[in-house]
Amino acid sequence: MSQTIHTPPPPLSRREWLMSDRPQSRLQARLGRAYLVWGRFASNRLALAGLAIIVALLVVAALANVLAPHSPVIGDLRNARLLPPGGDYWLGTDDQGRDILSRLIYGSRLTLYVVILVAIIAAPIGLIVGTAAGYAGGWVDSILMRLTDIFLAFPKLILALALVAALGPGIENAVFAIAVTSWPPYARIARAETLTIRNSDYIAAVRLMGASPVRIVLRHIMPLCLSSLIVRVTLDMAGIILIAAGLGFLGLGAQPPLPEWGAMIASGRRFIMDQWWVAAAPGFAILIVSLGFNLLGDGLRDALDPRGNNQ
Repeated sequence: MSQTIHTPPPPLSRREWLMSDRPQSRLQARLGRAYLVWGRFASNRLALAGLAIIVALLVVAALANVLAPHSPVIGDLRNARLLPPGGDYWLGTDDQGRDILSRLIYGSRLTLYVVILVAIIAAPIGLIVGTAAGYAGGWVDSILMRLTDIFLAFPKLILALALVAALGPGIENAVFAIAVTSWPPYARIARAETLTIRNSDYIAAVRLMGASPVRIVLRHIMPLCLSSLIVRVTLDMAGIILIAAGLGFLGLGAQPPLPEWGAMIASGRRFIMDQWWVAAAPGFAILIVSLGFNLLGDGLRDALDPRGNNQ
């Protein structure tokens, strides 16, 4: 009597394991989704260029002590004032004899400090307000959205100027003012996402299991809003940088001698006709970093778009 020998199936490759339509665990499902998102993101060359710019900014900020050839706050006023690019000063010097390249390198730390703190403060506020309004509805929704409309009625820069003027100049007050003006769009996005999913079968099943409204919002609705929120935050980084630079330009942001890019442009505007590099270098740095965040945000929007899963 013959016996049938069952050979085990060949082991799955790493890609096949990640792309499996029947994941065996939550970890496999999450890794598979992350792999799909990265695949869509990596197919966008402009998005990769934006990611490269932001990674370069992070590296420069982390290694500022190593990369900066000169002190960012101490210059040679007697021998190195307003020198053109070249020699020991690759991007020239300012009116105080300070190396512009070194000031740009150290200024990247202030730029990251502002955008990261604003994102940490504004995004959670907008997420909480939006999901609470969308899930609760009724008078809670009306009150929170009317409050949001009040903030949206003012231009961001004008409201930030008013807040900083009231609080006083300084980088911390500038961060607080920008964060206060940045959360309303995030609340709008979170509310719209919540309205589309609060009556879904998934949320109804969780509600029937006895979950409280707070648990439903925190554990089940907020995670579904994160993709859209991350994209919007990334796209808003360029605007945050411009507002911070505008406050610095007006003397309401980081105070001298801190190498803030907007303040550097303000100090160089007097020499724009003859010593153009003093204002052009920080302006170009703002342009490149803002472009990097915009390209990264566009790539994340395309990669995280649920409608792109079947493409």
